[in-house]
Amino acid sequence: MKKALLGLLLFTSFATFAQEDVQEEKVKHSEIKINAFNLILFKSIDVSYEYLLDSESSIGASVLINLRDTDSGEDIYYNEKLAITPYYRRYFSSKYAWGFFLEAFGMYNVQDDVYEEYNYNMISDQYEYTTSDETSNNLAFGMAVGGKFVSKKGFLFEVFGGVGRNIIQSNEIIASEFVPRLGATFGWRF
Repeated sequence: MKKALLGLLLFTSFATFAQEDVQEEKVKHSEIKINAFNLILFKSIDVSYEYLLDSESSIGASVLINLRDTDSGEDIYYNEKLAITPYYRRYFSSKYAWGFFLEAFGMYNVQDDVYEEYNYNMISDQYEYTTSDETSNNLAFGMAVGGKFVSKKGFLFEVFGGVGRNIIQSNEIIASEFVPRLGATFGWRF
């Protein structure tokens, strides 16, 4: 009787572990996303990859390439010509990496600007027009908040917003003090 009970107990424990392994294999840990908000509003390509560490946290990286010409004269634009943004997210939901999240990020960004000046030359008694194209390499740290929603088939949508501060700047004259982190992304969890 004791051997039969011990055998039944061992069989039940192995069956339980086997079910947990099968459930873990079904969880998808990778996401690829494109930021439609930046593409439409700011003429910038912003692509992200995120790896889900567990049900409450993830790490990822985003690459933004600004397609706007610096001397286009447009009213709305990013100062950043290029931004590489690694991030860590913490989710606050009972579902797997879903719902409200807080994000801490670092950002390497390159900003450039074209200065145009009219200077009066007293010798020639004329105004002279000069331009200069300057670049600044910056390192920023910041926070963002947002929400992520994922369908059963893996399609996802997320919105987020936040701000970072440039801590290190190679050219303080043209570098902005703050950098935005905005998005409405669409993607796929696989």
